[in-house]
Amino acid sequence: MHYGLLGSLEIHHCGRPIEIERPRRRALLAYLLLNANRLVTTEQMVDALWGERAPTSARGQVHTAVSELRKALGPDGDSALVSQGGSYRLSVEDSAFDVAEFRHLASDARRLNDRGDVQKASRALRAGLELWRGPALCGIDAPFAVPVRTELEEERFATYELLADIELGLGRHHDLVPELTGLLEEHLVREGLAERLMLALWRSGRQADAFGVYHRTRTALAEAFGVDPGPSLVSLHQRLLALDPELGVDPCPALRAVHEQVLTASPILSAQPTTADGTASRSVAEVPEVPPALPGTDRQEPGTPVPAQLPADTPLFTGRRNELRYLRRVLEQAASGDGPQVVTITGMGGVGKSALAIHAAHLLRDRFPDGQLHLDLRGFSASSPRAVHEVLATLLADLRPAASGASAQPLPDRTDERAALLRTVLADRRVLFLLDNARDSAQVLPLLPGTGNGAVIVTSRNSLTDLPTTHHLPLAPMDIEEQRALLSALCGTDRVDQDLDGALRTLAACAGLPLALRIVGARLAARPAWPLATLADRLAPDGPGRLAALAAGQLEVRSTFDSSYLALRDSDRPAEREAARAFRLLGLWRGQEFTPASASALLDRTPAESEDLLERLVDFHLLESPAPLRYRFHDLLAEYAAERAYTDETAQTREAALLRLCVWYALAVESTRTILRETGQLPPRLNQAPPAPLPIFADETRTLVWCRQELTNIGEAIRQAGQGPRPDLAWRLAVWLFGYMRMSWWAGQGEDLLDQALSIADQHHDRLGRGWLLRYLGITHGMARRLDKCVQALQDALELFDDPESKASIHCNLSVAHTAAGQADQALVHARAAFDLHRQAGSAPRLTALVVSSMADALRTASRHTEAEDHYRAALALWRERGDANSTAVTLSNLGDVMRGLGRHQDAFTALHEAQEIFERIGNVSAMADNLITMARTHADFSEWPQARTRVLQAIDLAHRHHLSPWLSEAHEVLTTIESAHAAES
Repeated sequence: MHYGLLGSLEIHHCGRPIEIERPRRRALLAYLLLNANRLVTTEQMVDALWGERAPTSARGQVHTAVSELRKALGPDGDSALVSQGGSYRLSVEDSAFDVAEFRHLASDARRLNDRGDVQKASRALRAGLELWRGPALCGIDAPFAVPVRTELEEERFATYELLADIELGLGRHHDLVPELTGLLEEHLVREGLAERLMLALWRSGRQADAFGVYHRTRTALAEAFGVDPGPSLVSLHQRLLALDPELGVDPCPALRAVHEQVLTASPILSAQPTTADGTASRSVAEVPEVPPALPGTDRQEPGTPVPAQLPADTPLFTGRRNELRYLRRVLEQAASGDGPQVVTITGMGGVGKSALAIHAAHLLRDRFPDGQLHLDLRGFSASSPRAVHEVLATLLADLRPAASGASAQPLPDRTDERAALLRTVLADRRVLFLLDNARDSAQVLPLLPGTGNGAVIVTSRNSLTDLPTTHHLPLAPMDIEEQRALLSALCGTDRVDQDLDGALRTLAACAGLPLALRIVGARLAARPAWPLATLADRLAPDGPGRLAALAAGQLEVRSTFDSSYLALRDSDRPAEREAARAFRLLGLWRGQEFTPASASALLDRTPAESEDLLERLVDFHLLESPAPLRYRFHDLLAEYAAERAYTDETAQTREAALLRLCVWYALAVESTRTILRETGQLPPRLNQAPPAPLPIFADETRTLVWCRQELTNIGEAIRQAGQGPRPDLAWRLAVWLFGYMRMSWWAGQGEDLLDQALSIADQHHDRLGRGWLLRYLGITHGMARRLDKCVQALQDALELFDDPESKASIHCNLSVAHTAAGQADQALVHARAAFDLHRQAGSAPRLTALVVSSMADALRTASRHTEAEDHYRAALALWRERGDANSTAVTLSNLGDVMRGLGRHQDAFTALHEAQEIFERIGNVSAMADNLITMARTHADFSEWPQARTRVLQAIDLAHRHHLSPWLSEAHEVLTTIESAHAAES
């Protein structure tokens, strides 16, 4: 038996695939594989498969699924999947599971690389990467899958980066260029790939292209996350500018002049494919020649007119290769006698449904010699949708002349009789219907053939999931390559290549919508003197308005969106009018994700009612659902929804809706602090009833996941609070979030939110908010080792508080800052001040652990290790009692360092290993790097040189991947010290 999760789930027995159809069974098997050879409890499996939304029957479903999995795995199922005391274990050899095999090869490669056997290391890395067949856990939809998928993808790219480093060291830069170029085009914001591609290009003599990669990556980071490149990529760019000879090539003297003229993106990244004779090939979807109609299939009477109603094909139709291939297969099945086939093409307005349907119909029209009919059902037009009764009359009028003598028969009066007559007329005919712009399934059902070799293509902005067909083709916005190909086809490849930065910004503004791109192409064609940057500036999200700019003649994105929205707003169905209200209120929170819980606060509806509304909007393609029970707007629809909120709702309604959601987020974030066991004094509670049910946080892991998922929304809540009637919510959100941020501060997002909230507090002269924000900014600066800024912020905060508890907490943090700076005397002064104030406070037990810890840190810095040990052990007991995992691990790491100073090897590593396990579990990356450096120093103190080198290299790799510059510098210094000491001892 062999299993695969590096792509979609695959199972092979003796070389033959085993299919598991039901999604829940596939997800359960994936979870068992990831926990192979370990006992997994039923509760763990329920949590993995359903999370917080587990039904009451979940345990029974798990037992049933396990039983069915055993059967599916064949004769070996009972022995491979065993139960023990209510738990289950799936026995799998590492060589029979691609994830384990990949990790084994990657680990072997690192070991080989560490000992200098780079050729074997390279082969092992390539063997591991060849196991990947696509995104990890593709198609597995369960709560456990998201973090695992992310972790595996990070491991994959770490492997790519190590492989590139080895190949660069072996001088294989020419071979790396095409491989890294392709990877970076798929993953534009992977800075590690960009660095290595820049080096490969530089050493290949393509210096201008190396600069281009930097600029394109910088643009992608800014557009995707609003951030600048990390210090490592910036440093490499500066070394290129300085023509650093250590980079391995002697550039031409004119390079600086060339760099000033280089485009803002690399030519290699925009090159068009060429044909064998060197001419540029077109980026237009190529579909194999359609065979002619089968002989003897034309049943029309001589001279009988055959309907040929297809609208003109779209000029320069581009992209959609996979979708065209799928449509062609379905239509050819119908034409070849496989019964009538119905295929739906659904998607948001402007995504290109009709263009795709018309193009596919033209490609295969010869396979339907009895006619090709087109009807616009006007499901989302300004006028009413076409009545089925009238549509049937039109179709029968178009088709019945082909039936001998049928023209003399009157049409039935009843709609169902007309539908039956249509099925009779179509019974022996090979006819293609294109039913465009359907409102719902009720409008389509009477028009479908019952037998025969005909085919029907239905386009709609409604999902039409209740239509009786297995052929549903949801159409998403175009990917970046399709967009660029279409833009090149519309305005010329040379024009795109000459202003690639403007082209990329234009594509970002159009957000993958073919209608928007065709409007852009029409505007550029009418303005041949305009560079693409000129139009890109007009389409910028912070400009005068993209929707106004995305109009050319009769093509207009706003009017397309109007037809979708107004169909709901003006509907005679209350549920659809309610969905329209939800759409425009959600537009107030544009660009962010929603859940039924958060939407219920904004919409003032129950979570169940909100979920129904969100799902209805997804069905009408006015919202997207990127993950179960998470929803978001397409970029352009977000702007449109915001417009509708301001035209169709009063200012009072808008303000009330936003306030409800800001309060909900403030209370939700406040509630995380109970689970995350925040240290020290806590900010004052909001003491307000929630406008909607708050999330229930069962444990620390789920709480951290929620914070991570909602971080962008929390930032939006801070921004909105600053503009609304409750600006105090801004600082409350920022400081209450610190329980999460102290474990992931290195990403920089927490500091940005604190700065944003501080600006709001300053604007509103909020002394209390300013004091709390300065306290947490000081701590953040300290964690980033910006110690001067840390001390200044904490000193400023100290002046804003009068109560002894607050002052004691701030003195603790000042002690920690001076400890980190190696200033033992000042650290002890603040630690003692904290002790004195803590005694005055009397009723602040929460501070005890923090005060004891800060005193221990100061004593360690003063090399008073025995006293420090006593304080650390006292603090450790307090942190464990409170259940504060992060503070427990920090104390363990510091205790391990004290044990190093006391020469107690076993005690040191007992503490350090436990600390590392906790940091890995909670995801505190900077603390992991710091602890690895302490481990390396400890191994070195005991002359354990190989272990010391391994630990410091792990710290370097971690710090490099997460842009932890201070830790990276420290780790390199420790590595140099270790190697020197080892050499001296040898």
